[in-house]
Amino acid sequence: MSKTPQNLIKEAIAIFGTEQGLADIAGVSQPYINRAKHTGQIGPKLALAIHKATKGKVSKAALRPDLWGEQ
Repeated sequence: MSKTPQNLIKEAIAIFGTEQGLADIAGVSQPYINRAKHTGQIGPKLALAIHKATKGKVSKAALRPDLWGEQ
């Protein structure tokens, strides 16, 4: 699987089982997760929340290389 923002969101969803599971741990709504999954548009706060929730398995730098550089 390529490391597109959409695929990274799918990876994070898989870790928590559902879009709602990721939304709950990230402190956002399920529709926001769904929109990010389909558009690849991930705000900085969501990128940080996913990074923390997945303990870096889905990194903020991979989600937003424009802000934190690719790793």
